[in-house]
Amino acid sequence: MLRATLTQSLKDAMKAKDARRVSTLRLILAALKDRDIASRTRADGPGVSEEEILQMLQTMIRQRRESIGLYEKGGRLDLAAQEQEEIVIIEGYLPRQMSEDEIKAIGQQIVGEIGAKGIKDMGRVMAALKQRYAGRLDSGKAANIVKTILS
Repeated sequence: MLRATLTQSLKDAMKAKDARRVSTLRLILAALKDRDIASRTRADGPGVSEEEILQMLQTMIRQRRESIGLYEKGGRLDLAAQEQEEIVIIEGYLPRQMSEDEIKAIGQQIVGEIGAKGIKDMGRVMAALKQRYAGRLDSGKAANIVKTILS
């Protein structure tokens, strides 16, 4: 479904002559195609799942945020603005992101469910969070919250 939405959005952006949206969607679809090819060589099936697409989009956003920091340090505000525009476009295809309070409540629930006792159980808690809420939470933010809960 997300794959079809991305393809249709590319067609619409091309018709509207929205150059930034077209280039961003082409980057997304190219990355998706690369992952599809890699999954076929592993014999995982016809292509990547919706969850993997959501994770890929989050990774793309994280990469752009890192780039913004570097561009700002280098005085390239034009490139930083371009990356920010791409983030806005990519975020439009992600479900609503969970707030810190929501992550904290869910993190505490999962810690209780799996019986996590300390930091050594963080991997199990994070795996459960990512599995249940793929695409809806920032892994970095969630890791910091889970670390606080387990400390």
